[in-house]
Amino acid sequence: MPYTNPIPERKRPSQAASGLKVFAEAEKLMHIAFVLPSAVFIGWLGGAWAAEHWHQSWMMIVGLLFGCVSGLVYVIQQAMIAEKNSRRADAAQAASQSGKEKDQ
Repeated sequence: MPYTNPIPERKRPSQAASGLKVFAEAEKLMHIAFVLPSAVFIGWLGGAWAAEHWHQSWMMIVGLLFGCVSGLVYVIQQAMIAEKNSRRADAAQAASQSGKEKDQ
């Protein structure tokens, strides 16, 4: 009786789809690099506006610090999400590798 290969349960992603996925992940990580300086700049602008509007010079410093903190919080959140997604993808790849070894 001739041997036939079993039908795979999952289809493998095409090379084009996996290539686009890599670019999407790179874009997410590049987004993090632009958020922190933007948050600091926006905080500084808000503080400068408040300082000019209410004639309190310390408000510019508060706005700058608020921009720094809010930017850092966002960057840390995005980095943790990226790490979680990376671990999840690694676990899925390891599970598929162990499944292939069992089939052989």
